[in-house]
Amino acid sequence: MAITETTAMQEAAARLRSLLARARELKPAHTIDPPLPYKAFSGSSGLPSDSSPLPPKPTQLQALAHQLNYQSVENAARGIFFERLSTSLIRGADFVEVWNLLDIVNICGDQSQCDPSLVWWLIEELLDSQEIDGCRVVFDYLESRRARLIETHFKHRHLVVLRACNELLRRLSRAEEAVFCGRIFMFLFQGFPLGERSSVNPKGEFHKENITAYETIPLSEHQNVAQVGSQKDVEMTGMSNKLPLDAKEKTPGQTTLLEEDELYPIFWKLQEAFSNPPDYFFKDKRTEEFKRGLEATLDKFIAVPKVNQAAASESRSGNERSADEMEHEEGAGNTFNPKYLTSKELFSLELSDLAFQRHIVVQALILLDFLLSLTERAKKKLSDINPQKALQYEYTLSEQDTEWAEKMKRSIATYLSPLRDTEGLYYHRMVNTVLSRDKNWVRWKLENCPQITREPVRSEAFAVARDGAKSACAAKRLRPSALGSLNLDFLVDGDNNASGTQRLNDSARILLPDAEALVKEVEMADLDMDFAVTDEEKQHLQESKTSKTWRALRLASKTRLSMFDQVDDGRNLQCLAAQQQGPDSNIKGGEHGGGGDHKPVEHTTVEVGRSGQ
Repeated sequence: MAITETTAMQEAAARLRSLLARARELKPAHTIDPPLPYKAFSGSSGLPSDSSPLPPKPTQLQALAHQLNYQSVENAARGIFFERLSTSLIRGADFVEVWNLLDIVNICGDQSQCDPSLVWWLIEELLDSQEIDGCRVVFDYLESRRARLIETHFKHRHLVVLRACNELLRRLSRAEEAVFCGRIFMFLFQGFPLGERSSVNPKGEFHKENITAYETIPLSEHQNVAQVGSQKDVEMTGMSNKLPLDAKEKTPGQTTLLEEDELYPIFWKLQEAFSNPPDYFFKDKRTEEFKRGLEATLDKFIAVPKVNQAAASESRSGNERSADEMEHEEGAGNTFNPKYLTSKELFSLELSDLAFQRHIVVQALILLDFLLSLTERAKKKLSDINPQKALQYEYTLSEQDTEWAEKMKRSIATYLSPLRDTEGLYYHRMVNTVLSRDKNWVRWKLENCPQITREPVRSEAFAVARDGAKSACAAKRLRPSALGSLNLDFLVDGDNNASGTQRLNDSARILLPDAEALVKEVEMADLDMDFAVTDEEKQHLQESKTSKTWRALRLASKTRLSMFDQVDDGRNLQCLAAQQQGPDSNIKGGEHGGGGDHKPVEHTTVEVGRSGQ
């Protein structure tokens, strides 16, 4: 059996080396991108054909041969991998052999020619062998191949992916490598399905190992602080009778402002509540202590002058910055996220730092949302589901504590978003958005993490949508006439074989009517009105008479304007017709005697009449 396994491993190693030689021809570049083409190493172009996938019901001999082949390919790949890893640097040009090997193993794993998880086992070894800077380069490769490395064979690979990323996160400092940690989380979020339960803390376990150590105040100093506090309490008690009733009510933001030495132990004790709320509130019953500590902290934050370290660093000119600072800012991966220390000497500086204040206040908002989820009203909303028992707490927040928590949330909102501060309003809106979405995830975990999936579209619905899209985008035939347009068929239809346009060009339409004829039509309209029966008929005749009267006056205004004083409101129109006929009859009698054919005399008839006299 040992001889057979060695022979199979040698054959697999020889095949992998030939595939690497082909990869050098296909990819002459010495960089991570582009990835090797999938078709060039698929099927018979990949590993030997005898490494075929198992049948649905394999025999014991088939399963053993399949496992032996997988083990041979894994040993061969590991041998070539460690050989290349030991002789090249990760930023060197010859390290492209390692990237090509990972691509080849991944392609072969997708075709079940080797173990699908083999590529991630090699990536784990690569991450363990590199420093932090080298791990950044490895992660450049992972981000460029994310779809290939995770989407296929996800069930076989997801645990290995989580293990590799979690081990890398444990090596990183959240303070100094904040950007790199963010890249790892984004890689996991983009690669894993939305409803994956592997890394969402489904049981809601708190980070109890996060213990904050701070300096303890010596006994003598503690007694002095206690005496000062008692003296202040006595003074306030003596003054309580003199204050008005409204001043006695203590609300968030109105407590006695503590000195830094007094606030120091109270402030850092809040971290015990932030890291382990169940033990702090349910077992130790320290709710009143938390309320006093948070009120004193918020009052101190409001009172002290704030310094925005980020804005102060941006305001410095380039000449004032040192060369080390400029070099530090060039790399986005070296962005520093400060880890706050608990030294008593630094406490005064931390209190005035706006970023530090927001860091603490956001923790308080998260804890207040947790407490408000334990109210009787919030628990009633979960009655319609079967919530997970690990996330159920018997503790119920009292009405007094509920009212205090809601007031404290409003006070924190006022602190985060002061008036006329655009940056503060933006920060408060961002925090509210994140917390509201986190509530949805808490609800999802309470419902035992149901699958977040959407059913595929049925083929019938797809066909209907496709046909509808085609008809909506097809070229539409124009209508013969637009909607709401005037019907112009009368221009085509004509009488006596004459079209509508020809009738519009008829000479009878452009000749001026005779004033005498219009006067006679007006007289006929008057007679018809006497015999009209209905009001509609009378109105129609009156409108016709008015139109014809106006037209007759318009025609007569060109030659008989002086006779208009005889016309009285459309009556006595005969004078216009009689005066129009008079000169014509005189001309005929004076010039041509009694008869004979003659042409009508035009404008010169007036002068001829005068000479005849």
